[in-house]
Amino acid sequence: MNENLNEVVLRPRFKIELNRSHTSVLEAFEAKRLDQKQFIVSRVDDHVFIKLPKAQQQFWSPQLHLEINALENNKSQLYGLFGPNPTVWTLFMFLHFLVAGLFIAFCIWAYSNYALKVDYQLQVWGIVGMIILWFLLYFSGRLSKTSNQKEMTALYTFMSSVLDE
Repeated sequence: MNENLNEVVLRPRFKIELNRSHTSVLEAFEAKRLDQKQFIVSRVDDHVFIKLPKAQQQFWSPQLHLEINALENNKSQLYGLFGPNPTVWTLFMFLHFLVAGLFIAFCIWAYSNYALKVDYQLQVWGIVGMIILWFLLYFSGRLSKTSNQKEMTALYTFMSSVLDE
């Protein structure tokens, strides 16, 4: 697991082939949901979501999304994805697209002013500002991922314990 957490990816993913049917894996998570209070486990069809209880959650607390697919010969494929709350991730991506859109708008505006031989210093500062904002967003995401390493490891360990039972 640690090799996945050290990649440059903001939302680490992993894949595991299991020697159990996907229904038995889903039932194991369903049973574990009822007999422990350390994590919130919810299930929708073939998807399992594992997250920290509300009292322990922070703005950027990670959750683990698992998708369990059936394979032949009573085997299953588990796909895992670490990430923040979907609402937080949507806000984060919206801010990225907003910065990208403003960057493009400032570039077009600067080029127009340059072609018209009008002062374009303000637009260049806007371009530089958008680049700085993008780096701030990127590094805040990296910092958040690094600071939540312990929670991600706890979620992965919990998932592994359910799969080993």
